[in-house]
Amino acid sequence: MSNLDTFLSLLEKGNDSALLRYSLGNEYFKLQNLEQALFHISKSIELDQSYSAAWKLYARLLTENKQTQEAITAYEKGISIAEKNGDKQAAREMQVFLKRLKKN
Repeated sequence: MSNLDTFLSLLEKGNDSALLRYSLGNEYFKLQNLEQALFHISKSIELDQSYSAAWKLYARLLTENKQTQEAITAYEKGISIAEKNGDKQAAREMQVFLKRLKKN
């Protein structure tokens, strides 16, 4: 059973959570299924708006999907949340990605 199958099975059993949705989004991203990846990462953020890793992946997915303005907004929101959470590494990473995105 693949990670994706495992995560989908957990979801089907009603074990919905921000971490599970993040994991599903990440697995779909690995498979280059941006539509499903964005869907699950969006759900992750809905379930926990302070989940800085989800914001980082969400912004990356938006960038990959050529949704530049939405990605910029997501990075800015993610940086703010990461800083509030004391998640300095995530904030720094998102600042770098945001700077690169704004250059293009």
